[in-house]
Amino acid sequence: MQRCLKWVKYLPALGVEPTVLTVDADQATYPVRDESLLREVPAGVRVIRTATLEPFGSYQRLTGRTVPHGGFANEGAPGMAQQVLRFVRGNLFIPDPRRGWNNYALAAVRRLLDQGETFDAVLTSSPPHSTQLIGLELQKRYGMRWLADLRDPWTDIYYAKDLHRTAAAAWLDAHYEQQVLRAADVVLVTSPATERLFRRKLPDLAKGKIVVLPNGYDEADFQGVSAPPRDCLRITHTGTITAGYRIDGLLRALRATADAHPAVPLRLRFVGEVDAGVRAQVAAAGLTQATEFLPFVPHHESVSYLLSSSALLLAIPDVALNEGILPGKIFEYLAAHKPVLCVGPAGSDADRILREAAAGQALPYDDYKLMLSTLNELAERWLRSPNLDLPASDVVTRYARQTQAARLAGLVRASRRAKRA
Repeated sequence: MQRCLKWVKYLPALGVEPTVLTVDADQATYPVRDESLLREVPAGVRVIRTATLEPFGSYQRLTGRTVPHGGFANEGAPGMAQQVLRFVRGNLFIPDPRRGWNNYALAAVRRLLDQGETFDAVLTSSPPHSTQLIGLELQKRYGMRWLADLRDPWTDIYYAKDLHRTAAAAWLDAHYEQQVLRAADVVLVTSPATERLFRRKLPDLAKGKIVVLPNGYDEADFQGVSAPPRDCLRITHTGTITAGYRIDGLLRALRATADAHPAVPLRLRFVGEVDAGVRAQVAAAGLTQATEFLPFVPHHESVSYLLSSSALLLAIPDVALNEGILPGKIFEYLAAHKPVLCVGPAGSDADRILREAAAGQALPYDDYKLMLSTLNELAERWLRSPNLDLPASDVVTRYARQTQAARLAGLVRASRRAKRA
């Protein structure tokens, strides 16, 4: 959502007039909503909201749980009922349960075109990947230039195994994926590893068709003053985290570091959705008294928590093909100019970016020795000075949202020229 919001915020000044087509929020079901972000939509941008049809309201009534999100991060260990519902979701709703919005979206576009409006291009962003089928249909019906923005892999997304798909359902989902990759005029991805993944599947795709356009950070969100605490070394994680992210080794190393440096008050803070498995790991490491759990907060408050930290925790889920998982928060972490402790695979896209920015490196899940030495070095630095902030880096400025919006504007202008030709 941040990705599209920031594009909409900056595209008008770059000569691109966006029209946003989305759902009526009162007719959809979401795990969390941040109404404060609506203030960032420029006053002149047209936002069209439509009805939708989805099963998540029924899911909430049947289970008493909130809508699954972040790869079922808020479900914990699934019981039999959850497993059955996952099977239903994976085999009856393909690509996903949000597909019920598609007909409403297509009808809204048809009304605009019937009124004589024209567009240089349509951009569809996912997940949910069912949204890409809207772009596919618009291209078929009207020959519209189409940019398919896939923020995550499709059939290889890290929670795909939890959907319990049959061979037939898996085939249909893969069929949709290939249709989109072949038909779109441009495929946008957020990491080089995702581009490599798609090209392994379809090596005959034209050179230049897939464009790596990373996520980023908005400089306007980081106008506040950094205020690292002087009374403790506070490590903060923002967003969703589950036991599948495997931070247990880091937690044990954090406990050992606290014991080895009694003069350094170590504190851990989680802001957002934290499942029961991670909470149990915190307790097992003996860190309960040193850990603070805060609920989901509006985005501007999340940024303030970053700025009031000594260092930041980033975790990559321990799943297949995770070298291409590049959480959007990594760029906001870099914009906060704090050291980053990244639990994840060495050599990944996240590891490369952190090293380039001199903000840290990946700490592989089972490399306890590296975790311990990294934390000990952090504690020793804190003893010398509690302000661990990093200097500004040209690498970080590459990922400013304005820069990414300018690249997207160039792709839209290319579509405009192709359309005229």
